[in-house]
Amino acid sequence: MSENSTCVLSRRALLLGPAALAAAASGPPAVNIGLLGAVHSHAEGKLKVLKGSSEWRLVGVCEPDTAVRRWLQQEGIPLLSREQLLGHPDIKVIAVESAVRQHEADGLAVLEAQKHLHLEKAPAADFAAVQKIAAEARRRNLLFQVGHMWRYHPGIRKALEIARSGALGRIYLVRANISNQLQPERRPEWGEFAGGVMFELGSHLIDPIVRLMGRPLKVTPILRTDGGSDRLRDNTVAILEWDKAMAIVHASTLQPESSRHRSLEIYGTGGTVIVRPLEPPALTLELARAWQAYNSGRHEIPLPRYERYVGDFANLAAAVRGEASLPVSPEEEVLIQEAVLRCSGML
Repeated sequence: MSENSTCVLSRRALLLGPAALAAAASGPPAVNIGLLGAVHSHAEGKLKVLKGSSEWRLVGVCEPDTAVRRWLQQEGIPLLSREQLLGHPDIKVIAVESAVRQHEADGLAVLEAQKHLHLEKAPAADFAAVQKIAAEARRRNLLFQVGHMWRYHPGIRKALEIARSGALGRIYLVRANISNQLQPERRPEWGEFAGGVMFELGSHLIDPIVRLMGRPLKVTPILRTDGGSDRLRDNTVAILEWDKAMAIVHASTLQPESSRHRSLEIYGTGGTVIVRPLEPPALTLELARAWQAYNSGRHEIPLPRYERYVGDFANLAAAVRGEASLPVSPEEEVLIQEAVLRCSGML
């Protein structure tokens, strides 16, 4: 530490006192957040991240479901009524983790309460609702972040960076695969929406594809039920087309050991970048010509450890403090969800 720095620190110690100085040295104050709903499948993971982060203070959760309320109490998480949550003077951000059918009403309620909004995916099952939420966030000058969980995935972020840099030449094909082996008792839940597994899982990879390629000129959904006699579309493909390029997204509920096969592949006239598996992330780059520090040929690019939701909330906290912006605008959120609904046969 320099002599000047020591003098400044000494003056601050005299002016602030030990307790205030310790608080100043520990970083910015935590941002107060609450949850509206906790039944979404991502809610438990997000609560874990929020509870373990020094950037956030979890004030409480509003959740009417009795079993979930009991679990929240066991975890030591305060319960709030809807009125207490929305009207809380200290809460700056509310994360909506309710059922998707409630996202429109809950998201708009958060914005009307003048709170920044983290809205779990899918932001709504109706396109007009997504447009309304985005417009309201923009009108009120509030942050609007949709919970697509792989926006901060180091492999996907690196793959998009490489593709955008021109290292792969002209992109002509993107392929994505995301599947699971769904328990039979959960099929009615996943069959609630006409898009089935494409709406539920495919959206995670439609998100980076649209952020890379833009609005598709044409979308062709193929939504099949091959694993049961119910209404769940459990074996699905969507083909997205642009001028001189296309993307193929496959999502099913029928694949054993599916996590090893989840992938995002970007093909260009000058190379290929492949993220497989997605978790834990692994990235392979193949180049026809040298790019930056990489010679032509095949490269395994090391990636940092990845934990879901950490990057999302770190970026959101920084944006609330005015230290950063969100990488996806409300208008782009609308564009992404339009593509998700088109791929799901719901628009």
